[in-house]
Amino acid sequence: MSARRAALLLMTMASASLAGCSSDLDAAGGAPTFHADVEPLLQRSCLGCHSPGGVAPFSLTSYEEAKRVAGLIARVTRERTMPPWGAFETDECRPRHGWRGDLRLSDEEIATIEAWSAGGALEGERAPAPAHGAPASAELPGAEQEVAPEAPFVASGESDQFRCFVLDPELSDTRYLNGWSFLVGNPEIVHHALVFLDARGDSEALAGPDGSYDCFGGPRIEGGVVASWAPGSLPFDGEPNVGAALPAGARLVMQVHYHPAGATAAPDMTRFQMRFTPSRPEYEMLFALVGNYARQFANGDGLQPGRDDEGGAVFRIPANAHDHVESMRFTLPATMNGHPTPDLHVYSLGAHMHYAGTDVKMAIAHANGAPGQEAEECLLQIPSWDLTWQRLYRYAAPIEDLPRLAPADALEVRCTYDNSLDNPHLLEALRERRSPSPVDVLLGETALDEMCLARIAFVYRAR
Repeated sequence: MSARRAALLLMTMASASLAGCSSDLDAAGGAPTFHADVEPLLQRSCLGCHSPGGVAPFSLTSYEEAKRVAGLIARVTRERTMPPWGAFETDECRPRHGWRGDLRLSDEEIATIEAWSAGGALEGERAPAPAHGAPASAELPGAEQEVAPEAPFVASGESDQFRCFVLDPELSDTRYLNGWSFLVGNPEIVHHALVFLDARGDSEALAGPDGSYDCFGGPRIEGGVVASWAPGSLPFDGEPNVGAALPAGARLVMQVHYHPAGATAAPDMTRFQMRFTPSRPEYEMLFALVGNYARQFANGDGLQPGRDDEGGAVFRIPANAHDHVESMRFTLPATMNGHPTPDLHVYSLGAHMHYAGTDVKMAIAHANGAPGQEAEECLLQIPSWDLTWQRLYRYAAPIEDLPRLAPADALEVRCTYDNSLDNPHLLEALRERRSPSPVDVLLGETALDEMCLARIAFVYRAR
């Protein structure tokens, strides 16, 4: 997604809580004022981006700046497109924990902003030099190491490109990754990025002289994902007792999906920052991408049959379809790598779809629920999917209280799509296709195909 479009969405990514705000009224007119009522809300939820040097297109650090766009602030907060936050409670999904860094404004706070705008956007009495929020940073707090490709990459042409970069962290012993961040070089064309663990170093033989190789469809190595990035992602900042093992001598393979959309782009040099635990952690972390199955498996997992399917489960979103659903299912096996599978705590989670996506829901179907445990536990729903804000969400709860995926439990991912001209996101894709009307959309790797994917970091107690 282009930086231009992201800017028009008025990006705000600051960390915040849902603490209440002052409700003092202007003594002269009885209307809320900027300094007493509105500025605390901006400080808490907006200035991480709407500050000098932030990613938003304008600053809101002063009364004068905020007054100029008072009506806009009232409208986008009323519509809940700002602050950007996808995880909402719905009639069918009410997670049992709240969220860390929840940016949302309460109904009362939104009403305060509307009353301030409608009442003339009064300034009120200036408070003594409030501390402005620092712009949200892509830098990982406490980063210990940064790895980068040997040379920049220039993407061009009509087709999406997938490039794998071999990165050597020069590990002399096993380290445990508990924080990471992608420093994206050219966000205009980077659709997403993944880092895979190459424990045996097989990627060295695939790479050319510049340390990279084409890798449409996958990195062609044996190794799982350890980190991911998509637009709207924040640095992954794990707790000190959590880490993913990176063995001595391992290589990392960073796969970057480029979407040049017919142009020759400016060079990209995306970098990867890491932080480690000082010793073996209490909990080991496993990052998983669940979904994107092209068929149903013999055990009933994989792509689930849908209402528009003929002759078995097929991932196809018909042209002009509204509320089209594709569902994925994965059952946790009893053993993994020859060992009994431990219970997996859901540490963080997010989703990935493309232009046609409108809603995504993730739940656990418990096979052998504990007393009082519901048969299905909803983990997350994003009822208004926005592909420019694909952050990972973390529950505001200690690890031992997090939802658990136990052996024989199934993780279910339901994705809903609107492949019609009523979907404003799809219009951008159609312009790129130079197509006047929607076409059938299939499962695929490029930005103009579709996906249905859960991005989940699990943790389990170290053996």
